[in-house]
Amino acid sequence: MKRKRKNIVDDAEFSGFHARLTVYSSGGPFLDGYILSIIAIALIQIRPQLHLNTTWSGLIGASALIGIFIGGFMGYVTDKFGRQLMYTIDFIVLIVASILQFWVQTGWQLFIIRLILGISVGADYPIATSLLAEFSPKKERGLMLGVTLIAYYIGSTVAYIVGQVMLNIGPDAWRWILASSAIPAIILVLLRMGTPESPRWLLQKGRKSEAEQVLKQVYGPTASLEDIVTPDGSTGKTSYLSLFMPGYLKRTLYVGLFYMAAVAPLFAMLTFGPEMLTSYHLFTGASGYGAAIISALFLIGCIPALFLVNRMGRRMLIIVSFVGMTVGVLILGLFPHGPLTMIFVGFVLYAIFSGGPNVMEWLAPNELFPTEVRGTAVGITTCISRFGAVIGTYLFPWGLENFGVGPTMLVASAVTFGGLIVCVLLAPETTNKSLNAASQLKSTSRRKSPAP
Repeated sequence: MKRKRKNIVDDAEFSGFHARLTVYSSGGPFLDGYILSIIAIALIQIRPQLHLNTTWSGLIGASALIGIFIGGFMGYVTDKFGRQLMYTIDFIVLIVASILQFWVQTGWQLFIIRLILGISVGADYPIATSLLAEFSPKKERGLMLGVTLIAYYIGSTVAYIVGQVMLNIGPDAWRWILASSAIPAIILVLLRMGTPESPRWLLQKGRKSEAEQVLKQVYGPTASLEDIVTPDGSTGKTSYLSLFMPGYLKRTLYVGLFYMAAVAPLFAMLTFGPEMLTSYHLFTGASGYGAAIISALFLIGCIPALFLVNRMGRRMLIIVSFVGMTVGVLILGLFPHGPLTMIFVGFVLYAIFSGGPNVMEWLAPNELFPTEVRGTAVGITTCISRFGAVIGTYLFPWGLENFGVGPTMLVASAVTFGGLIVCVLLAPETTNKSLNAASQLKSTSRRKSPAP
């Protein structure tokens, strides 16, 4: 009997190339966390200087999220024109917008510029994660995509600390604080130069010789197009409508809705962390450091999820995680005035268990959709999630001001519980499947031998 050929791409050992690509692709999430969180510190000075009311504070806090919603539609562009081209262009726009924040004079100017920042970050999600998923070995895919979420919380934690330290510069410190995001963006643009195009995308576009050249460059001379063969049922066409057709509609709803339920309370808490901590009478006068601690807890929560995503399985991990998150935020709603122990337990539970959805937010859409719509799927599900996040971030300061932290967090617990219901009803299992097998619909995968 002829021995089955080992798939060099799916079964590859984790290499230096994979490590570098993971770091470079984590740049977008790092800057997302940095940009979304740094505004929380800057608003301390911006509000009195630009005479912002609660409405404008909420709009500016949510502006980058609105931009990410718009930028998510760039997933279609990366499916049409490639991952590598857009991999650096989006960061160049981000650098320019970061620097322009230094000279804003009005609330609406800051809103527009941060909207552009969000568009750049939102565009990078489908570009970078699609590229990373399409190069990832089967056993390392969860870890590699999960690390990008850790980068988000590293960026958030760094932003809070940098912002709190830079407040000492003077009354115009907020300008330097906001413009500081240009520095890591410049470094990342330089690092990303020379990254190869995805061979899966090249093959899907009929550019076979280029795809094979990249495969041999990355995996060695024995790699061939057999290692990235297109799965059964693939149309080869990039279309938004594909995501809402029978089969993929369930997957689109699953990823978009669980993603929205996870980030709507989360982004609101990170964006207005100082105000929330003040409501709980914690870290008064140094709320930036307190918010950094909360962000660090979210970072820590991602670490066990990275290792459990294969052992526990995708479906069980995300269901258990939403149970823990719901309990945590419910405690914060039921005990707004303490005791301090209960508040701490609520924060820790929510932060630690959020690691599961965090790891799955980019892993799920990249696994569940084929190459021709993978970037589009990441972008659309990001858009769905940011729709909820924008509403949550906009209404969060209004809720704190008008109803207090307790009722506001109870609403957040209801949203999180909704995410749990979505996962129980819709979450599929893709653990240890090849990228082709995970993205296939059941109706197109009835075959005796497993997908390559």
